[in-house]
Amino acid sequence: MSLVDCIRMDVVTASSDEPVGDVARMMDERDVGSVVIERDGCPIGIVTDRNLALRVCARNIDPENTCVSDVMTCDPFVVDKNDTLWNVMDVAREQGVRRFPVVDDAQRLVGIITMDDVVRILANEKSCVTDIIRQSSPEAR
Repeated sequence: MSLVDCIRMDVVTASSDEPVGDVARMMDERDVGSVVIERDGCPIGIVTDRNLALRVCARNIDPENTCVSDVMTCDPFVVDKNDTLWNVMDVAREQGVRRFPVVDDAQRLVGIITMDDVVRILANEKSCVTDIIRQSSPEAR
């Protein structure tokens, strides 16, 4: 399955000099688990809810006086928009990463895909296959 059919284009982004508190509020307001940190349209980092819990809360760091660049994951694993969903799943398994910024040929951010998205897509596909089998089985006739 082509990745371009699966990505979400509405990526929540911020710059690396944003205060952590502002980024956390963005996550809350937009109901997302991550914010892609970008420079000139290219992803340079990602901040996840886990980053905030472990790198801010657990260390008693002041989120209003700390830049997101101090707590983000730098150089996030990105995937090409022309890649396949299967390759993304392989990378996720190998790297233990659940969220991937999606980039174009110029490495500019075009979307995001998460493992939650993948689970929803696969569940929908499984449901479609189940319906086909159910409709064509002898009991259904």
